[in-house]
Amino acid sequence: MSSSVKALGQARPMGAGLAPMTCCCSQATLQRWLPFLAWLPHYSLQWLQMDFIAGLSVGLTVIPQALAYAEVAGLPPQYGLYSAFMGCFVYFFLGTSRDVTLGPTAIMSLLVSSYTFHEPAYAVLLAFLSGCIQLAMGFLCLGFLLDFISCPVIRGFTSAAAITISFGQIKNLLGLQNIPRQFFLQVYHTFRNIGQTRAGDAVLGLVCVLLLLLLKLMRDRGPRVHPEMSPAMRLTHGLLWTATTARNALVVSFAALVAYSFEVTGYQPFVLTGKIVKGLPPLQTPPFSVTTANGTVSFTEMVQDMGAGLAVVPLMGLLESIAVAKSFASQNNYRIRANQELLAIGLTNVLGSLFSSYPVTGSFGRTAVNAQSGVCTPAGGLLTGVLVLLSLDYLTSLFYYIPKAALAAVIITAVIPLFDTKIVRTLWRVKRLDLLPLCVTFLLCFWEVQYGILAGTLVSMLILLYSAARPHVQVSEGPVLVLQPASGLHFPAVENLREAILNQALGASPPRCAVLDCSHICSIDYTVVLGLGELLGDFQRRGVTLAFVGLQVPVLRVLLSADLKDVQYFSTLEEAEKYLSPEPGPPPYNVRDDSVPEHKVALLKA
Repeated sequence: MSSSVKALGQARPMGAGLAPMTCCCSQATLQRWLPFLAWLPHYSLQWLQMDFIAGLSVGLTVIPQALAYAEVAGLPPQYGLYSAFMGCFVYFFLGTSRDVTLGPTAIMSLLVSSYTFHEPAYAVLLAFLSGCIQLAMGFLCLGFLLDFISCPVIRGFTSAAAITISFGQIKNLLGLQNIPRQFFLQVYHTFRNIGQTRAGDAVLGLVCVLLLLLLKLMRDRGPRVHPEMSPAMRLTHGLLWTATTARNALVVSFAALVAYSFEVTGYQPFVLTGKIVKGLPPLQTPPFSVTTANGTVSFTEMVQDMGAGLAVVPLMGLLESIAVAKSFASQNNYRIRANQELLAIGLTNVLGSLFSSYPVTGSFGRTAVNAQSGVCTPAGGLLTGVLVLLSLDYLTSLFYYIPKAALAAVIITAVIPLFDTKIVRTLWRVKRLDLLPLCVTFLLCFWEVQYGILAGTLVSMLILLYSAARPHVQVSEGPVLVLQPASGLHFPAVENLREAILNQALGASPPRCAVLDCSHICSIDYTVVLGLGELLGDFQRRGVTLAFVGLQVPVLRVLLSADLKDVQYFSTLEEAEKYLSPEPGPPPYNVRDDSVPEHKVALLKA
């Protein structure tokens, strides 16, 4: 496996820099837009073997998960399968990560449930509109917008989602009926109706949870393959690895077999999934209107009903998918292209909506299965997609007997790792202020997901803006007063900097000359120029000098363009201190005469 991955790293250009230097521009451009053209000519039999194993493993994982996630989204079970195959085929052509698998996830299913009112028509339309927004962001290279959603906000959201999704499945795990979906009402009615627990569902659900955790523990803690192992031990290890990797399919199949056994006897102690529509979804345009008992809801009204979901769903889908791709690219030593990933997930949602899919994104759990299975290229997803299509055509009658308690166990064990138990301790140790957006996001997400994400992002932005508006100014006492802003200088910070300099230099008795060290300032704006002009005037009126050192070329260019009076700057701090000390040193450079150094002149003209 290691040799195949190593070879792929040499031959498969998952990033722009891996294309052969001799390629013509058109070929390089084509490979950039269609990354599979770069690695497909080098495809080998060994890669095929590894991709086949990985595709089979992910397929056996995604089928039961898709059925379960449809329940989280509040949709009929077949919509989970409708959403599970298109990403496999699209990512083969457009994906830049060998590990990522696109499909329904717990987080995306929770968001769909929040904005589509458990109506399939709304879910499919949301997938189409989300895909259009994601495609537009990819073509316009707007992936950088995701950088404004900080890690504490993401961790707060995913941790809250893990609790919301897990608790939402308690009703299925215990066989409770008529439990509302709103979180706080759900908690209240679950505990109120706990006495109505169905013993069969509760026992089966807990057994499934324990089996899933045990199989996961066996996979994570099991012995590694060693060259000294005998063939029999290698075979045993392979069978054990297959069983633990496909644990979702095994446990769900076991539960369905138990339920079917009771069905034959005429007694059914479990709540079953029930009838699932057989066959492949029809190819049709997304529903731009929907007919209800109260009349026809137009496209405009549907968009208004989904509201903030049209921003939250595509952004969170991109964020989740790119975070997964970057994580595994870092682990496996290759690079991805974020904007190309936007195109892949956007086209997946647009094309998926033609087959009744709800919005999808990159799945961390299935991507981990893919990577651990030794996948070499995105071709592994082709087999996964084929398995989903085959299950829709031939296995839907068997899905009838799957107990809802077993699917609830699959969901609970899948989302438990999303709850980050270490993040609070880590942030307390690293930067305690980051606990604020984490807590705001975490708490408000229990009320409404969009409010939690929006409020957490706003708090993060306020923290960022405050640090830009109030940069730390380092003050050094010496022959002259030296003040050095510790970060960039932008218009919200100029008044605060001016007050600091006035208090330190002109507030002393007698007033002191000062040096402003600009080595950390790479750009300034017009408001900063005005503030510096007023500051120079204050110093001139008090009969002292404000000098500048460490001016970078962009800053010097702005000062020259502004034509400020009496701006004096030096190349080094030592020159400024000598000039401003009682024994004058070399004269300063003045932006109003021709004393600008030759190397600065050359840079300014560049």
